[in-house]
Amino acid sequence: MHAVEIYRQTVRFFLSPIQSLLDDPDVSEVLVNGPDRVYFEKSGRLQLSDKSFPNEESLRAAVTNIAEYVNRVVDKENHSMDARLPDGSRVHVIIPPAARGGTHLSIRKFKKSTFDLPSLVAWGSMSEALAEFLSIVVKIHKNTVISGGTGTGKTSMLNALSSAIPENERIIVIEDSSELQLQQPHTVYLEAQPARPDGRGMVSIRDLFVDSLRMRPDRIVVGEVRRGEAIDMIQSMISGHSGALTTTHANTPYDALIRLETMCLMSGLDMPVHVVRRQVASAVQVLVQLTRFDDGSRRVSSVSESLGLDEDGNYVVKSIYEWKPKGRDQQQRLIGEHVWTGHVASFAKEPHQLGLGNSIQHCNEVFPIANQD
Repeated sequence: MHAVEIYRQTVRFFLSPIQSLLDDPDVSEVLVNGPDRVYFEKSGRLQLSDKSFPNEESLRAAVTNIAEYVNRVVDKENHSMDARLPDGSRVHVIIPPAARGGTHLSIRKFKKSTFDLPSLVAWGSMSEALAEFLSIVVKIHKNTVISGGTGTGKTSMLNALSSAIPENERIIVIEDSSELQLQQPHTVYLEAQPARPDGRGMVSIRDLFVDSLRMRPDRIVVGEVRRGEAIDMIQSMISGHSGALTTTHANTPYDALIRLETMCLMSGLDMPVHVVRRQVASAVQVLVQLTRFDDGSRRVSSVSESLGLDEDGNYVVKSIYEWKPKGRDQQQRLIGEHVWTGHVASFAKEPHQLGLGNSIQHCNEVFPIANQD
């Protein structure tokens, strides 16, 4: 029997107390807070289930089984672990005594991506004008950062935006844990690797970034920047590798720039703050902000343009599209629409200059034809 099939069957056995949640296509996340408290997220809402493990030992056995198949160790010297199930679902484990209430197991379920911009329009998640604008932004190689809190759909939006990348481009995808599923045929996937139990073999995002620059990329897509690798990404953006796509945790577009700046300063390079800030301001051009609302929905709350620094050295961010709520429907779900703010993009001429003018059907106000001259 193939090793992956053995892993699949043994995982199903050890996780049998919660398998019905893992099999439910509408459940996106399963959170085990000790053996007797299991939560799950469904349709954007977190709920307490009636599932439980018999005891702490059976939960720890499941965790140990997962660790063995991914060649990781979770014990007194290694209190936590990141892993992936056979279907691609992401797993994070933290054990006592760091976790006071017993072993904690978080599973972010893997779903085969069906996201592209037209489908988001069909589902009512964004307007045709906004989808067209974002598609053009990707095609004209604007460096774009998707920001939002945990569970706002950053990876899904990154998948959707990537669908606008032309098929003739060579794309290098760099991730901590492989989740992205690009549609283009010439895509190379690179995944970071933790150190083995002997302490060797670690491959960081920064290592992969150095590798990617030697692989003749037309486009670099980074699943998420979390640490010092931000400086490598920012410097590649301003040195000829335009059109990068990435995500980061931040609650506003301005905060996303500050967070990138902070992560650049974590790189270990001896660079003054004002130099790092100027590089971030030069590199990032478009910011897509995602928000999770109280009805469980996840939406693009704004799309903004980064316009460098003002006289005081602060980031200048101008909103181009914003989501305006209009009330709630009979099921108490928020209803609203994406509206243009009146700001004309500073790069408004480029689509016309690059021969994309005829494809502009719905966002003419952002790319007015008068700007082509």
